[in-house]
Amino acid sequence: MAADNPDPMLEVRARRIIETTIELAEQGGFEAVRLRDVAAHAGVAMGTLYRRFHSKEDLLVAALEVETRAMAERVEQHPPKGATPSARVVSFFVMATRGMLRRPNLSRAMLRATAAGEPVLAGKVEVFHELMLSMVVRALRGSSRVGDDSPSDHERLLGEVLNQIWFAVMVGWSSGLQTHASINERMRASVELVLDDGKLDS
Repeated sequence: MAADNPDPMLEVRARRIIETTIELAEQGGFEAVRLRDVAAHAGVAMGTLYRRFHSKEDLLVAALEVETRAMAERVEQHPPKGATPSARVVSFFVMATRGMLRRPNLSRAMLRATAAGEPVLAGKVEVFHELMLSMVVRALRGSSRVGDDSPSDHERLLGEVLNQIWFAVMVGWSSGLQTHASINERMRASVELVLDDGKLDS
């Protein structure tokens, strides 16, 4: 999110703006995130907000990055357990789902923002997917270290497929089509299908 030579005060204000966005979204969902309200609650001028964020979707995608980085820190401290790649990846998605459903209004708002289809947000949404990919790959390897080598082409493919499945299931949950239990079951079945076919557990 930061520029190469960010203004420290602008970065502090940007963080406060994102924290305010998170608070408002959890209180009232997507519709509660109004730029003027965010600026007022964060104690910044509208011009300051517009220097970093151009829409509520932009704010919510930034919030998604912050939340996903926090998730990555938790996963690093408490890596998913399991004797096989499948077990560890299932455990990771259970953790990720629990984290998202802990604040349902916020999560629904963030998922809606990623689906807005704004070209200007594509790179920011990609940051979220890359963070998720990194966590899936670490679960595959049984490693918690952030500084691990880049994923191989095969690991990247597996990670991207599983992340895309999870994301689609989460969008289904946000629309009322999935429950907490059904998300976990769908991901367990998907992981077993993808990884067992890849013979990673053999």
